[in-house]
Amino acid sequence: MKNNLFLKKACLLLIFIISAQANARGQVRKNGDILQFAIPLLSLSSTLVFEDDFEGSKQFLKAFAITELTTQMLKKLTHERRPSGSCCESFPSGHTSAAFMGASFIHYRYGWKYSVPAYIAATYVGYSRVHSNQHYTRDVIAGAAVGIISSYFMTKKYKGFSIAPYAIADGVGLQINSTF
Repeated sequence: MKNNLFLKKACLLLIFIISAQANARGQVRKNGDILQFAIPLLSLSSTLVFEDDFEGSKQFLKAFAITELTTQMLKKLTHERRPSGSCCESFPSGHTSAAFMGASFIHYRYGWKYSVPAYIAATYVGYSRVHSNQHYTRDVIAGAAVGIISSYFMTKKYKGFSIAPYAIADGVGLQINSTF
């Protein structure tokens, strides 16, 4: 019960941050900048609330490191200009990759019901980057993909039952896991 209450309060805080002054001129970018850090911090702190989930903390750190390394490597390789004309690290969006990594970590580790507000906030981060003329839509989509894929491969379900798709050279299938 304590875990549910913590995540509900944290998600309400994220929603409040998004909505507070979201329509004020110039606040969209600032809110996106704040949420870029708030979502991953919420994700990491959730591992401390769920029965001292040390394994989850390790999984979060691995997913975060892969997200950041992949994002920075792609920025250096593509060397794309931003829509504002500034040089030269537009693709993919680092703000969006961090935000979606945090949201998808919550999803893969603790389930959908906890991750929906975080995904909404992460989507807002992507919107803020396009709205503030810092990224193209493709940069945001690529950033979201990097974050989600990193979490997918580094995060295991906390407890219970999970189903995940897989692909091998000979075909595709579903992997079913249960924790007792």
